[in-house]
Amino acid sequence: MRGISKLAHELGLSTGTVSRALNDVPGVHQNTRRRVLEAAQRLGYEPNQAARNLALGQTRSIGFMIDLDPDTAANGDNFFMGVFDGVQSILTPLGLDLFVLPCPSKQHRFAYLDRLVARRLVDGMLLSGTEQHDPRIELLQEAGLPFAALGRSETEAPFAWVDLDFEAVAEAAVDRLVSQGHRRIAVTVPFGELNFGLVFKAAYRKALKKHKIAYDPEIVFQSGFGDEDGYFLVDAMLDRPDPATAIVLIFEAAAIGMYRRLEERNLRPGTDLAIVGFRDEAIVRHLRPRLTRFEVSLREVGIALANVLVDQINAKDQAGHTPAQSKVPMTLLPGESDGPPAKNDRRRSHSLPETSRSA
Repeated sequence: MRGISKLAHELGLSTGTVSRALNDVPGVHQNTRRRVLEAAQRLGYEPNQAARNLALGQTRSIGFMIDLDPDTAANGDNFFMGVFDGVQSILTPLGLDLFVLPCPSKQHRFAYLDRLVARRLVDGMLLSGTEQHDPRIELLQEAGLPFAALGRSETEAPFAWVDLDFEAVAEAAVDRLVSQGHRRIAVTVPFGELNFGLVFKAAYRKALKKHKIAYDPEIVFQSGFGDEDGYFLVDAMLDRPDPATAIVLIFEAAAIGMYRRLEERNLRPGTDLAIVGFRDEAIVRHLRPRLTRFEVSLREVGIALANVLVDQINAKDQAGHTPAQSKVPMTLLPGESDGPPAKNDRRRSHSLPETSRSA
């Protein structure tokens, strides 16, 4: 038997747990450690095989490339810190260090990564912010550098990735709002070609079709990460001939701006406009009425991402290996921000200059 990933599969455990058990790292239950060691002996697995597989000869380091654009710098810390924590919980017991590699905002992402690969600064790479067609994926494949991506792409060759289950989120949100009587349901998607926005929009259209609701691109809004995006979005939504009665937000901070603008217009979330938000309880916990939102453990996302990368590293020299791909589920946490449509539409007022664009 070869590879820690095969031993983990045999036991139904993560590669990180198996590695910690083999290397006598604290934090593994005694019964689990005994199961791992007994299976390793029974199957002819040598504990130091994991170290041999992961010792790629040079740096014992993993890079995590993130974009250092203004939106990420201002709003991404909380997201990535949770993910980093999960990644390090797997890499550290394996003797691998994590290096965050911020791509400067005016730097072309491909050129930046190309220099890193050429210098062989790391033994493996984690990508974020994947685009619909992302040349960075092909670059890493051609270089033979093990990698995994936080996000999917339509790049042709299969690759290892972990992503949030945006399809399930869109379906659950639309189902919930339709059950309350909404037919004009808006959504937000990110600017640019980030693939998770395209995935989410496609899932949203599919969910509308299930309920025989026509897709209207005029109430699909491109949005940034900040609360000001939500603030201006209220007028863009409501001051239309056929305004939306509900919205599903893909960025959590936008809900703060929406609440503020609705209050200025003497309107109330959940009564005059139904709002379903995204993750991060720390950002929206003070909102009243409580925001209905989807939540996910960012640490678990990081753990899943690191395990997928470790699997790629261990399989580096195995022909025909299929890259691992997984979607992390999100949990709907009901609040009071998404009630049924208002019977009397009192929502219209003079709007501010519209800055959000429909997509």
